Amino acid sequence: MGTNQAARPELRPNCECCDRDLSPDSLDARICSYECTFCRDCAEGVLGGCCPNCGGELVRRPVRPPDRLLRHPAATRRVFKTDGCTRP
Repeated sequence: MGTNQAARPELRPNCECCDRDLSPDSLDARICSYECTFCRDCAEGVLGGCCPNCGGELVRRPVRPPDRLLRHPAATRRVFKTDGCTRP
């Protein structure tokens, strides 16, 4: 990360488990410390609050204010586990 780039979440656009769309202002998005992204249903259901990639805790993703999205837009790259997700 360059010195001019502040640490900020990517705001990935979808759940890695079910591919559900998650808008940048979604209150249903959950992330781990590596920013693996899941919807609330998958995070609290099949994953039991643990990231299947790193075993870390899944927490609600912060919402970036709309005026900040103009300068720092959400990510567009989708990450999807075609084999689905299971608890770590």
